[in-house]
Amino acid sequence: MQSLYLLIPIALIFCALAIKLILWAINSGQYDDLDKEAWRVLRDEDRPVRDNGIELQDSQDD
Repeated sequence: MQSLYLLIPIALIFCALAIKLILWAINSGQYDDLDKEAWRVLRDEDRPVRDNGIELQDSQDD
């Protein structure tokens, strides 16, 4: 029973912290555009780059 006097406040603090972090993430725009990163992975726009930083031209016709 005495351990509950310690565990309940710790659990309440943990829940309050979790809610605060979720609200911060929502307000800071973390969940605004979930599809952008998913589509970015699927698009193949990576082009080989030379050592001097200039992109090479693709020899294939798309």
